[in-house]
Amino acid sequence: MKKILSGVGVALCTLTMATSMQAQAADSPIKGNIRVVIGSSSTGGDTYQASSIIADALSEKLGANFKVDAVGVTAAFRALERVSNGSTIMVFHDQAYLGNLYGQKGYDDPFEKYTVGQTFAINPGNAYLVAKNSPYKSVQDVIDAAGSGKTVRVAIQPGGVSEIGYTAMKNAVRLQYPGMEDNLAPLNTGSQSDKNQAMFDGLADVINGSVQANEQYTRLPADDQKAMSFLWLTAREGTVKQANPEGMGGTSRDDLMKFVAPMVSVPMDESKNFTFDKEFFFIYNKETDPKIIAAMDVALEEIFKEGKVQETMKKSFFIPDFLPSNESQQYLMNKRDQYAKIIESLKK
Repeated sequence: MKKILSGVGVALCTLTMATSMQAQAADSPIKGNIRVVIGSSSTGGDTYQASSIIADALSEKLGANFKVDAVGVTAAFRALERVSNGSTIMVFHDQAYLGNLYGQKGYDDPFEKYTVGQTFAINPGNAYLVAKNSPYKSVQDVIDAAGSGKTVRVAIQPGGVSEIGYTAMKNAVRLQYPGMEDNLAPLNTGSQSDKNQAMFDGLADVINGSVQANEQYTRLPADDQKAMSFLWLTAREGTVKQANPEGMGGTSRDDLMKFVAPMVSVPMDESKNFTFDKEFFFIYNKETDPKIIAAMDVALEEIFKEGKVQETMKKSFFIPDFLPSNESQQYLMNKRDQYAKIIESLKK
């Protein structure tokens, strides 16, 4: 009898939870098909990976169908401009404001033209790499080469996360070898596959990449044309320490920590190193109903309280990073202002 009553209790509890979730979905202003446009055209990059993880969690929580659409920066912003009813939302990272700071075409100030929403993840694996048979075995080797008069070509996607790290390296050359910083030359490319191909073809000496996209190449033998080695991860030491001990692929967290400040020094000035966390966040049409953004706040808060999404993120080497919309807006604006000063100082 006790077993029967216990079974009935579990069934009632399950039914109550299901009914509660159905009621929540019915009351939510977020319904039907939700198109999540991203500022990347690649389905193999970190933006797509992070967006897919959170989209799946939101679909389950809200009973809606969140579908990630890798359309690229310009198309994503234009799609967001056209739809204000919440059925199209955007996910991007710091490039949303860095592109504007760098004066890139198509990048308006996201804090003025759109509504910047919730943060949800950090990619601690934003990286710079060289071919495994490269003469450059460290960032300092790159700095010294440029300082000695050699042209070192760095493949980046201009106007964003790629360029902020490149700019920091260029500043490091200027600090140690004044007047030689232009020997560190940008090779402007597009997606991660384009940057990888530039290295495979011998067109780039250094490329911007990520642990998620490039770790597999670092495990290839040195005589393989696609073999790479990490030089530098821009993330803060405390961010990378939050990753799972197993790290990513065949590279442990401890191994990755060897490429993070202070183990790798890219000086901003005489007293501190440059670091940069690549953070992902939602962006909404300026006219989107505040109730929709508030509902996203509630849904995301509940998702992160449940804890499953954190486990999924860490398996893909992302660090959970949830802030509700009002806190996120202020935090990201402060971060924007901090790097605006850095960019301006490096332009001088």
